[in-house]
Amino acid sequence: MRSIAIINQKGGVGKTTTAVNLAAGLTRWGSRVLLIDLDPQAHASLYLGLESTPDEPGIHSVLIDGVPAKSAIRQIDEKLHIISSHVDLVAAESELSRRPERELSLSRALAPLADDYDFIIIDSPPSLGLLTVNALAAVREVIIPVQTHFLALQGLGMLLRTATAVRDMLNPRLRVSGVILCMYEKGTRLAQEVDNDVRQFIANAEPSDVWHGGRVFDATVRRNIKLAECPSFGKTIFDYAPACNGAEDYARLAQELLEMPIHSAQTASINASDSLDTPPEEPVIADVIAQASVEAEAVLPSGATTIAAEAPDSPDDEIASPTRSESASPAQ
Repeated sequence: MRSIAIINQKGGVGKTTTAVNLAAGLTRWGSRVLLIDLDPQAHASLYLGLESTPDEPGIHSVLIDGVPAKSAIRQIDEKLHIISSHVDLVAAESELSRRPERELSLSRALAPLADDYDFIIIDSPPSLGLLTVNALAAVREVIIPVQTHFLALQGLGMLLRTATAVRDMLNPRLRVSGVILCMYEKGTRLAQEVDNDVRQFIANAEPSDVWHGGRVFDATVRRNIKLAECPSFGKTIFDYAPACNGAEDYARLAQELLEMPIHSAQTASINASDSLDTPPEEPVIADVIAQASVEAEAVLPSGATTIAAEAPDSPDDEIASPTRSESASPAQ
């Protein structure tokens, strides 16, 4: 079984869109996939048409109340299942912070599911807090969606340093498998420059880097309005507009992920007992974030910080409002 966290602390880069549609794309190649919605905004759940309530078991119940993960699973179709989220997850970080070995809560909860799925995909929150550290401690692979703007590169350094710190302190088998370029506009100079910069940076990784052996996926996700529309109908891009560019791009991404060579350590089952040989010291979460913040600049692609200061940011126009549309209808 492969376990993958989709992570970027910057909002609006296509993280949830990638988590949901990559999971759905993998099922179309025959894989059994469990999607974990670890974001208090619950966008992955809403994307799939689920509007959870506090009384319904979800990831908060699993992490805080000790509900078995199997009891919180909801079936989307035969091969795609989800553990949903709810806004009450926003309190989980403060509740978990008082517990020993709090960084391993998710890892231990998911351990019994290792033989039930081919993939576990975690949609992480847009932050580098305790929930994200839990995701990194629970998986063997990280995929980073990046928008092709230089501002999107500015947070890449801190994210990679956080992954490095989690690998060193909590999860020695963690690896960054790759970067997926989202909202990609091939004909623009900016997109090509960011693409080249990230590819060179990944290719120059040292053996000690957590991203060593990773890649920038050949499959890119083009800017596509259908990807913004489908959450309003509670459908993946494959069910909403299967002939559009977005469906084609995520199908290619799923195929590339299935075909890429994986280090043997990355394919190991989730096992909480091998995440740590000894219990972590109490301030480990603070140490992880502090170390990432101090060292982030060291891993930025050349020139990214300087150029980022001059580049405008852009809103998250890839994911539409989760409010269900009454007047629109799916494209045929």
